[in-house]
Amino acid sequence: LLLLDVWMPPMNGLDLLAKLRHAKQRPRVVVMTSDDAPETLLKAVREQAFKYVHKPVESPLLLQTVRDALAADDVAPIEVISARSDWVELVVPCTREAAGRIEEVMAQLDAALAPDVRESIGYAFRELLLNAVEWGGKLDPSRTVRISCLRAKRMLLYRIADPGPGFTLEDLPHAAIGQAPGDPIAHMEVREAKGIRPGGFGLMMVRASGNSSEGIRSPL
Repeated sequence: LLLLDVWMPPMNGLDLLAKLRHAKQRPRVVVMTSDDAPETLLKAVREQAFKYVHKPVESPLLLQTVRDALAADDVAPIEVISARSDWVELVVPCTREAAGRIEEVMAQLDAALAPDVRESIGYAFRELLLNAVEWGGKLDPSRTVRISCLRAKRMLLYRIADPGPGFTLEDLPHAAIGQAPGDPIAHMEVREAKGIRPGGFGLMMVRASGNSSEGIRSPL
């Protein structure tokens, strides 16, 4: 395991990370830096860093990050299609581990938003991404989810496309949006009976925020 800073003389950490891609026994790399520029973060993802930690970092969080990195199974690669500050596009394997790593990345990219807006977007993104890999991708690491994020002056637009067959909003008994208006948590009993993780509020949150749920392919 390698804990790697970005700004080091004479070679910066991202250049070193790129060289490590060709090593016969590549270590898992945790990038630690105070540089929160989208380009820096996404280059770390492109060069297959295991995780990106923003400095300063509290000791308990760093220790947990080290434990997670050492205990993780083989890391499926995440492909960065676009790393522009206004247009980010990623191809992510259909695993919960990869979804968790990308959730943290996107949270860093949204750091400039107001805390309540960032929290709302982050929760909805997490729900939709997990359902994309679980339902659309069937947790098959050979299948992928494509995530696009467009940033404009007054707009933030996410698109998550998975390989699943799609769904209708009327046929989602395990999602809050598929229940009667007066009983928004009835789906929790369905999820528990089927052994599905807690959740199911993503589409409802997206709809409540005034965004369209059209084009979202995987059910909650």
